[in-house]
Formats: sequence, C-alpha cells, structure tokens
Amino acid sequence: MADWKKSTYQVESLPSSLTTPLISLAQVVKDYGDTRVLDHLNLAIPEGQKVALIGPSGSGKSTVLRLIKGLETVSNGTVTMDGAAVGSGRRQHRWFSRGPVRHQVGMVFQHFNLFPHLTVEQNIMEAPLRVLKLDVAQARERAHYYLQMVGLAHKAPAWPATLSGGQQQRVAIARALAMQPRVMLFDEVTSALDPESVGEVLKVIRDVAHGQNMTMLLVTHEMSFARDVADRVLFMEKGKIIDDGTPEQVLVNPLNPRTRQFLNILTER
Repeated sequence: MADWKKSTYQVESLPSSLTTPLISLAQVVKDYGDTRVLDHLNLAIPEGQKVALIGPSGSGKSTVLRLIKGLETVSNGTVTMDGAAVGSGRRQHRWFSRGPVRHQVGMVFQHFNLFPHLTVEQNIMEAPLRVLKLDVAQARERAHYYLQMVGLAHKAPAWPATLSGGQQQRVAIARALAMQPRVMLFDEVTSALDPESVGEVLKVIRDVAHGQNMTMLLVTHEMSFARDVADRVLFMEKGKIIDDGTPEQVLVNPLNPRTRQFLNILTER
C-alpha cells in the first residue's frame, strides 16, 4: 500500500479541553454592506472534531465555512488555522499561498462545480497534478483510490454531464479528499439533490466521518444525519452561536427554547 494511503488523516483525537484548537474564530464580524452576517462570533474547534452547523437560512452558517476556507474576508476579528492567521481585511488570503497550508482545507459546495470538459478521473487528478505536483501515475492512483471510496470507480472515464446529481456530488467529494486536507467543509451538499441521491451522498460523508479521524464542519438541514455524524452541534441565528453541545444536548433534548422551536418547525414540514 502506498505511504500516502497509510498516513491519511491519522491524527490523534483528544478531548477539546486538552487540545489547542486547530481552527479558531475570535470576535469575527462579517458585513455585506449594511447587513451584518456574523456578529462578534467566537468558535474553537479541536483537531479531529466533527461539527454540524444548523439554523435558519441567513444565519451565517455558510459564511463561517467560507471564512475558514479563505473565500471571504472578515470585516473584523481573526481566523486562525493551526495557529497561523487566516487573515483579516486585505491580508485575508495571504495565508493561502504560504507553503502546504493552502492544501489543508477542502470544501464541497451545494453545486458540484466539476469541470465539464474533463472526465471524472481528470477532474480528480487536476489539483494533485497542478498544485501538489504529483506525476501522472501518482495522481491517477490517488484518483482511483478516492473514486473507489465513494463507490464510483467504474465512472472514471465518464463525463460529468452523463452522471446524476448525486454521482457528481460524490465525485466532488472524492476530488476534495484527493488533496488529503486536514479539514473538510461541507456546505449544504445535499440541498440540490433528489431524495434518492441525498441518501447516496450522506452515506459517503458518513463513511468518511466514521472512517477517517479528520476535522469536519458540515452545514446541513438533515437533523438525523447531523445526530449520527457530528460530535458537536452548533445552532446559529443572526450571526451568533446561540446553542452549542453534543447532538444529544442540542438535537434530542434541547434546553434552548429557540433551538426547540427550530427543530419543531422542521419536524412539522
């Protein structure tokens, strides 16, 4: 077995009280014009923790992920990854070009964003070839390894347009995993899928969560999935975290009345 397979995501997970956070947001403010999306938000996530972010639309969940990835700039406050500043203001993206740090955060979006002019195999090989500078044989081996992981090894020569939505999303997950990030971010990855495809994609993410000791943040409206996968659940509203605990505390027996109200509305749908 190749060395990169042996070492994938093998990090020691310790109780959060005993570890330095891998990801930290301190007094983070994010404004879009006159609209405040994140309001002095504080968040610390230790390595290996699986965190589900839930809450109403517009509460700032996706913005948290985009800030961690470096796709957005903070208006105020700091974001750090393993002690290194993700940045603030105009310097926000500078961390992303420093050495291997830029490869440490993978993200899967609601829309698959596959390259239509490349085959499934080529989509997954592209970043390892261009960014990690693997040779073609190494990149192809890695692509097939992760396609096998998501159950799509037989689709390596296919074009994205010939795949179902669920299959395209699974390829997007394999593409992100092929960079072997320390952190994986999933931003409502099932919201554009039909019910059958939702189950396929959630199974893949569940297998990754249970089989790999990597840090994961998931924005989701699938409460049973969050309960099964997450170590920790955050309920967000109006740019703030108003509930934070285990799935049992937040999803099963919530003490926060706003959390109870939100979950009751979901149940009634």
